Amino acid sequence: MFTCLIAVTSCFVAVSATAGEKPNIVLVMADDQGWGDMAYNGHPVLQTPNFDAMAAAGLRFDRFYAAAPVCSPTRGSVMTGRHPNRFGCFKWGHTLRPQEVTVAEALKQAGYTTGHFGKWHLGSVRSGSPVNPAASGFDEWLSAPNFFDNDPILSRRGKAVAMQGESSMVTVDAALEFIRRCASEKKRFLAVVWFGSPHGPHKALDEDCRRYADQPRSRQHFYGEITAMDRAFGKLRDELDALGVRPNTLLWYCSDNGALSVGSSGGRRGRKCSIYEGGLLVPAILEWPRRISKPRVTKMPCNTCDIYPTLLEIAGVTVAGQPPLDGVSLVSLIDGERTERSAAMGFWDYPVSGISTPSQQWMSELLAAQRAGGEPKDRSKLRLDAGKIKNRYRESELPGHAARLEGDWKLHRISGKGGAKVKFELYNLADDPQEKHDLANQHKDRAAAMKRDLEAWQKSVVRSLNGEDY
Repeated sequence: MFTCLIAVTSCFVAVSATAGEKPNIVLVMADDQGWGDMAYNGHPVLQTPNFDAMAAAGLRFDRFYAAAPVCSPTRGSVMTGRHPNRFGCFKWGHTLRPQEVTVAEALKQAGYTTGHFGKWHLGSVRSGSPVNPAASGFDEWLSAPNFFDNDPILSRRGKAVAMQGESSMVTVDAALEFIRRCASEKKRFLAVVWFGSPHGPHKALDEDCRRYADQPRSRQHFYGEITAMDRAFGKLRDELDALGVRPNTLLWYCSDNGALSVGSSGGRRGRKCSIYEGGLLVPAILEWPRRISKPRVTKMPCNTCDIYPTLLEIAGVTVAGQPPLDGVSLVSLIDGERTERSAAMGFWDYPVSGISTPSQQWMSELLAAQRAGGEPKDRSKLRLDAGKIKNRYRESELPGHAARLEGDWKLHRISGKGGAKVKFELYNLADDPQEKHDLANQHKDRAAAMKRDLEAWQKSVVRSLNGEDY
């Protein structure tokens, strides 16, 4: 099967849509922006005029969930349409598995030229890695192994390049260079644009800090990074217009997890790293003028896992032998034909540690080694073993904090070490969005049914984790 996965053209993808129906696709993601960290979501201080303009023009998601409460796993869900625990991407710094089919690999078979720009955090950004952007289906890339600040060192197809400028604008300028080339050559494109902001440490430009001079210094920098990100996003959106490609470009924006302690969850319980709403709900907007002619707001629960199946349906791509997906296509929602979700969502924060990936340090080492005519001696950072399934996980042990969302009902399953001392909490988010009032005892039948379904889903995840999908 692994050979088959590499030979995507010959055995993996069937394409059925006609060329004229396929849009360009731009996926943009913030790093650690909470649901409430937007002016259009009611933030009393932040200035986000470009995000606000898009929210007023396109499809605004008011209940959009990150698949995980931290960065790498959510990014993996965007790439695959699968919950990241299925391929062992438990926490920050964990990687994709090379066996996974990515959205970039699939869309290439529908004629898309693909590019990744900004934070990668799903593996190495060095040449020769099985989990760098090239190995994951990207033709062009200027990427960092993790978050990055101003004047970053990035990897252009494996070669370290010292960049100058504010980090979000550096990212957008690289993406626009790719987009302009594709537009001039009449090539359909997928551009994945992943900002390194507003991840800490926050280092905003002086001009952006001055906008928030009445705020504490730490908040000046946090708010300033979001405003700079908004400005870069506005440049991207305006350039799509100037190039004449915006009408048939699907532009999708979201964040990778819930709010930081300095950020806003919109009053919901929990923050980044939490399975409660504040750790998972993120701002999200989709714009596609040719297909979404009037602005709309949806309260239907949606998920970063949904991006992959949505884009494949739009592009007319079918993956033969597709491993189990956790996302669902949102095409009917985009077209205004659906207001209720067709499937429940599962979340699972597996209790393992993240892996440190210090981008500035690693990229400085790569730049120095390449300037000296070589490569860093430490090959462990290539993640050559990313495809090896080393551990066998037991279906009888479901450790950590998991949850199942069915409409407005959310069941939490919280277990101790080794899956012991399990407790359940049930909330009705329509009446209790802050998850304060546990209704498990009042709705025992509902809780029991959701428990069965949640644990069945977790066991299917374990089977994937053990390699049974390949």
